[in-house]
Amino acid sequence: MTLSDILYKILIQGGSYMTILRGLWATVYVALWSVLFGTILGALICRLRISKLKILSIPANIYIVLLRGSPVLMLLMLLYYGVFARSSLDAYTIAIITFSLNTAAHVAELLRSALMAVDYGQVEAARTLGFSKFQAFYLVTLPQIITIAKPVFQSAVINLIQWTSVVGYVSITDLTRVINNIASRTMQPMITIMIGMLIYLALAYIVHGIFALSDYIHDLKLKKEAAL
Repeated sequence: MTLSDILYKILIQGGSYMTILRGLWATVYVALWSVLFGTILGALICRLRISKLKILSIPANIYIVLLRGSPVLMLLMLLYYGVFARSSLDAYTIAIITFSLNTAAHVAELLRSALMAVDYGQVEAARTLGFSKFQAFYLVTLPQIITIAKPVFQSAVINLIQWTSVVGYVSITDLTRVINNIASRTMQPMITIMIGMLIYLALAYIVHGIFALSDYIHDLKLKKEAAL
């Protein structure tokens, strides 16, 4: 059997390409919503973590330690087969909750680290010039936090896409599960798995491209402002 025959059998025969696309969409769907909710929740937890009130900072710190140190697969199985076992929530919703909780812990810590790296003297200077506390944060602190945290956040997003490969354990037919099924059906595990790896690699480069594009747009904006 030639390579073209093998690829046809893996990618085309029986509508395999449609199955792969559905699995890819399941992976992207879970990842996108998890990034969104995880980032929002992570920002909130970060705010609690840096609070001077121990009743807020201690629980937030415990949350970060527990979630960052727990395997995401174990958390997924705990929520699916335990916490939400008798609920009406479907597997996709539980998976999104799981990855959002896990992502939030990582986002909270990277935001806190970025905040600590910002020179507080700049905030004091802004307040001296008459900026309100909110204006100083929005115009001085926040842009620097985003700049500092962006590379790590990009890696977190890529890691999240890779972590979603475990959702097959809770009956979600994602990309990894589809690739595994095709490999079993065609008896071509090596080539099929390599194709799956290339798809995940493509997703990682798409994320990298999105962040690179945002940096390019930001640089253009700064150049226009400087020209004015």
